[in-house]
Amino acid sequence: MTRPSMRRLMLLRHAKSEWPDGVDDHERPLARRGRRASPLIGNHMVEAGLMPDLVIVSTARRAQETWDLVRPALRGKIGRRDEPRIYEAPAGSILEVIHETPIEAHTLLLVGHNPGFQDLALELTGQGRQPDLTRMREKYPTGGLAVIDFDIGTWRDVAPAAGELQRFVTPRSLADAA
Repeated sequence: MTRPSMRRLMLLRHAKSEWPDGVDDHERPLARRGRRASPLIGNHMVEAGLMPDLVIVSTARRAQETWDLVRPALRGKIGRRDEPRIYEAPAGSILEVIHETPIEAHTLLLVGHNPGFQDLALELTGQGRQPDLTRMREKYPTGGLAVIDFDIGTWRDVAPAAGELQRFVTPRSLADAA
């Protein structure tokens, strides 16, 4: 996976959040279910060898909290950038952020929101495991993680249908498999 012509993109939708009265959308916290699910995703990432070189996190509180609960499971140094442009962003705007990723990062994790993540994952995926593709088309629930590989040299080369979906997991699918 670390060949110079390979890039791995992981799109993690924030975990389940609350909708408290009087709280701005950007400041919504995780719900109890989201606080339980986030470490499950982190543990799965470790078990599957899904270690990012760089993580780009939406500035929304629920995305920040998701990453803060995933991160302890992951070992080693992981660069982090908080990015307001992926908060509630459409697929095209998220792709612009991906295109700006430094060449040194071969595995990139974004923590953000739907519908942008689902739209982008479907747009970028030209092939992949059919059961995962079908589930991702139907629903990209909170805590959903898409792993898409590209045979490209730089992040600027990420383009529609150029990726291969390696896996799509959700907190529920991980709990069901346990």
